[in-house]
Amino acid sequence: MAGAFLMEIRRGTQSALLVIRAAAELPSAPVEVSVCADSLEVRSGGSCDAAALPAGVRLAPSSCRGLRRLRGDGLHLRVRLRCPPPATDVAVTLRENLKPKKSYIFYCQSCGDIVVEDRKFLRVLPLPSENWSDLVEEWCCHPDPFARSSLHPRHGDCFVGDTFFLLNSGNESHVPESPMCYSEAGHHVSQNGCNLKSKENTRVICKRCKAILGETVSSDTIKYYVTEVIIQPTEGSFSPTPRSQFVQSVIAQCLLELSSAKSTFRFTIKGDNGKTYILIWLLNSDTLLVESLGSSSSHSDFTLFGDVLTPSTGPVGAWNAVKVLYQPCIQCRNKELADAWENDMGVHPLTFPSETCLELLLIMGLSTTSLPPSLRCMNSFQAAVDKIIIKNLAGLKKSSAKK
Repeated sequence: MAGAFLMEIRRGTQSALLVIRAAAELPSAPVEVSVCADSLEVRSGGSCDAAALPAGVRLAPSSCRGLRRLRGDGLHLRVRLRCPPPATDVAVTLRENLKPKKSYIFYCQSCGDIVVEDRKFLRVLPLPSENWSDLVEEWCCHPDPFARSSLHPRHGDCFVGDTFFLLNSGNESHVPESPMCYSEAGHHVSQNGCNLKSKENTRVICKRCKAILGETVSSDTIKYYVTEVIIQPTEGSFSPTPRSQFVQSVIAQCLLELSSAKSTFRFTIKGDNGKTYILIWLLNSDTLLVESLGSSSSHSDFTLFGDVLTPSTGPVGAWNAVKVLYQPCIQCRNKELADAWENDMGVHPLTFPSETCLELLLIMGLSTTSLPPSLRCMNSFQAAVDKIIIKNLAGLKKSSAKK
């Protein structure tokens, strides 16, 4: 529709912010907006466009308030919902995704090549958080009993961390990463002969597409990052997912799990090189986004993530979302704030391959620039683009069009 719109719905408060783009394109033209329970209608410049809302989203037209026009944004108004929108699909957690005594195949997320074939785990165990050793002094009144011990999986084990899986690589001749590891230069060497002190030489790289999948932790232990592999039951089939959509979904799932389990809402995104790339502050996770993509290419700048997450069955789409504030920390930006968060026990670190951290930063930047200008910043997070809405976090894209 010519009057492209974005609606941000909060399930907790049963309220919505509606932004109508038509008024931004024709600032001097009169615009008439009709809000119905299940549809929106925009009249401007002699044209009339209507869009049906997704099933389950019903507005209370009499509650419309706060109508205003913002330069560059269009018309803003707030409205309440008649009833709560459909509940968010419960995302399967990383720990629940793997079950003992079941066979799984690990695929490279980038190209679909098999990384680990037909592996049956006898035990699937959660690992403590990455900074657990820092708290040992609070637990023990005697010297650290874990100082010389390490948590490595035995044969048939899978250890699940916040952002990775640890697998035992012994006696798995059909696993390409087990008998050898690949350096970034592309040369393969015996895994037992890898120089574990060098980060480059311990990286595990997909044979087909050369994507970084993880790293060798010891001579018989491999770490695979959750953002780099797709795990399917042996009897299942591989279903490719666009890279940006997968990265958003997995990282947001990590944020949701940790915020629920640890009551923490601030996170640092670190690379496997030890550098901090992004500071993230989780604002809420009960958001439902409803968006009209418009029929004209002139509206593409208003569409979140362009055609990556475009609904395939209609002009209006709905997505579950989380909203976060963030600050980039590349090239020494926000160093003082990053140092303060580094020393704050209330901030939880998440480690991914450095290339994935840069991918995430790009995705977040694209999300921010696609939002109306008035929604891009908040409080002290004023670095270029600060406020984002990541779409489709907890599951696959939902289309609102019903045929």
